Amino acid sequence: MNGRPRPHREQLANGLRVLVEPRPGHGRGLVAVALTVAAGSDHDPAGRHGTAHLVEHLMFPRSGGTDGGDGHAARIAAAGGVCNAETHRDRTVFHAVAPAAMLAELLDREADRLREFAPAPAVLRTETAVIAEEIRGGTASGRLWHTVLGALHPGSRDSYGTPDELARTTPAEAAAFVRRHYRPGATALTVVGEVEPRRALDRVEEAFGGLPPGGSVPDPPLDGTVSTTTVTAPLPWAAEAVAVGHLAASPARDLPGHLALVVLVELLGRGRLPALVRADPRLSSARVGFGLYGQWLGAHAPEPVLAVLGRAPGVRPEQAAEAWAALLGEVARRPPEPAELRRAVNALLLARHRGEDSLTARAVTHGHHELFLTGSGGPAGLTDALRRTTPDSVTAAARRLLAGPRSLTALGG
Repeated sequence: MNGRPRPHREQLANGLRVLVEPRPGHGRGLVAVALTVAAGSDHDPAGRHGTAHLVEHLMFPRSGGTDGGDGHAARIAAAGGVCNAETHRDRTVFHAVAPAAMLAELLDREADRLREFAPAPAVLRTETAVIAEEIRGGTASGRLWHTVLGALHPGSRDSYGTPDELARTTPAEAAAFVRRHYRPGATALTVVGEVEPRRALDRVEEAFGGLPPGGSVPDPPLDGTVSTTTVTAPLPWAAEAVAVGHLAASPARDLPGHLALVVLVELLGRGRLPALVRADPRLSSARVGFGLYGQWLGAHAPEPVLAVLGRAPGVRPEQAAEAWAALLGEVARRPPEPAELRRAVNALLLARHRGEDSLTARAVTHGHHELFLTGSGGPAGLTDALRRTTPDSVTAAARRLLAGPRSLTALGG
């Protein structure tokens, strides 16, 4: 790890996974704490789409304490720190960065999230209204990602939820969701920054050790079940286009194959897709992304590859999709040159380095790895695995896309 202090890992008797990574000098007296719970939108109860997201809102900044949570958030802000939370398909993350002297308070606060909480009806009504506004403000791009994912992986759900189902959710249902999922065995606590590992681990034991055991990280969902091409009703879009969706296996099942697909998408998007647009009169534009909203390695569930192809006048969706399939076919027949592969890998490594440069981002990344990618060796191991990607593995990834399920979604102005 380039001479840096190594992360310290422990697992408490109740099942909580703990990682402490000292970053002396990097945090300038700051510490980041992230609590990652293995429950997200894919765990929403039937008829209550959006429960995981609602629970996040109720817990942050309002977590059922006597001050409604606002006092804690205000104290962090007054000290020059910041706190936030986010709901994904497979997890919910609460994170904060603050002066290192506040570590004990941060840990106590995060431990509170795993205790019984009883949201007030008035607070629940306020937060469901806030989420409804977030949903109404969603972009066409977000709707497209979830349309494609829903076609390829039935049962997957938009993490924001559905306003009418959220409006029917009761405080008792929200509390039941917490009792079921917010358990130490399904949770990781990560600390990064100006910390002394042994003291931090002892303080984690004080804050979390008394919680009762229980919970486990669920296995990744099965891969997609769609085996035939589907053309959905057109979605509103700025121009005539078609979205071609593929489904990739969970990184928890095949991390090297998953990373080879990440490299393939980067390689295509950096040079080959723009060249295709210039050469093929059927296309007016093209872009490709991997992972929900283009965030690769964002979930341990199967993730979509999404190519959005602008159609020239008179070109049908299927015709534009043929151009994309032909491009994949080229890589499936002939591995990329080492120089082209190296450029793609280097771009991915740089993006990942930038994404983990902050203490908060690093703490969040560690939480994801501790719960879902335990055999990856953490962020450093992932970097090494990316570097080991070969031209032949990229070719194999292209072949898997061509042989797997595919969806077509027509996009109209």
